[in-house]
Amino acid sequence: MRTITLFVLVVSTLFVVNTISAQEEYARKVKALKSQKEQVTQQEKEALKVEVSEINRRLADGSISEEEAKILKEAAAEKRALNIENRLVIIDNQISLLERNDGILLNDIGVDSIPEGQIRIGIDIGGKPAESYIFNTNSWKRDLKYDRRTYSDFVIAVGLNNAIIEGQSLNDSPYQLGGSRFFEMGWQWRTRVFQNTNFLRLNYGFSFQFNGLEMKDNQYLVLNDQGNAELQTFEYELDKSKFRMDNLVFPFHLEFGPSKFKETDKTIRYSLHNQFRLGIGAYGGFNIGTRQKLKYEQDGSSVKDKLKRDYNTNNLIYGLSAYAGFDGVLLYLKYDINPIFKDAAIDQRNVSLGLRFDL
Repeated sequence: MRTITLFVLVVSTLFVVNTISAQEEYARKVKALKSQKEQVTQQEKEALKVEVSEINRRLADGSISEEEAKILKEAAAEKRALNIENRLVIIDNQISLLERNDGILLNDIGVDSIPEGQIRIGIDIGGKPAESYIFNTNSWKRDLKYDRRTYSDFVIAVGLNNAIIEGQSLNDSPYQLGGSRFFEMGWQWRTRVFQNTNFLRLNYGFSFQFNGLEMKDNQYLVLNDQGNAELQTFEYELDKSKFRMDNLVFPFHLEFGPSKFKETDKTIRYSLHNQFRLGIGAYGGFNIGTRQKLKYEQDGSSVKDKLKRDYNTNNLIYGLSAYAGFDGVLLYLKYDINPIFKDAAIDQRNVSLGLRFDL
């Protein structure tokens, strides 16, 4: 109970102090404005004396006539009288605004004086800039090209993966048809070949390929005494046995297909939106990693082995690829000409079929 009473007392004290402080600030502002009213007339009269003195000097020098001097003095007197009237009205309005709202006013809406094409980033304290930096956004804008011949896209491809083995069909493959998959992502550029038609385009870039093979029949990859990779039966029942090859490749395709021509006063463009596309080409690159994952149970415990080894795979990757589809959704096929493993008794070559998305 004492704690609650003390808390209420502290809050009440702070409220009273804050109220008194606000009232004092309000009274100080009103007093300052009334003091300004007394100074306005005196300031304008002093300014009028200076102007009249200058007019008299010009009259004495003979640069103006008495009639011109009279007109100038009347104009100066009228200007100063209007200044006094306007300034007093402004101060009276400020006093009325404070009194009507008990000194609590909304912040004024300031006019941004930053030139067009620039932005200010800074910290405001009390509604006033404390620290700021001006950036010229015009330098961020690229000039609009009249004829843009090269475009770029982020590319993702996913699908099924397997291996073509000499003397065997895919049905006899030691790798699962559904469990073996690939994933590819990269960046591509697309350049129009001819000046006045977009029917033929060059498609080139780089991609990271992740080709996975899931082994059947409780088998896994091992290196034999000759250092060659071969499939052997694992000693425990495998829940999963996967081998993956990671490649960095540089694809190049000739792309064919119609496009929509659009012309404005400032640009000409060839759009592939909802248009058929066919690409035929090749790729070359490097193997950047191989690994095998095994998942099984041993003595009632679940075991996961991740083996990152060479497995005597080819370091140089090269193959053929093609795609076809509409807009940015394409059927995608790629085939490695190089064998997966070096010095193998029977050559195996990776093959993939899936969907490619140009984003």
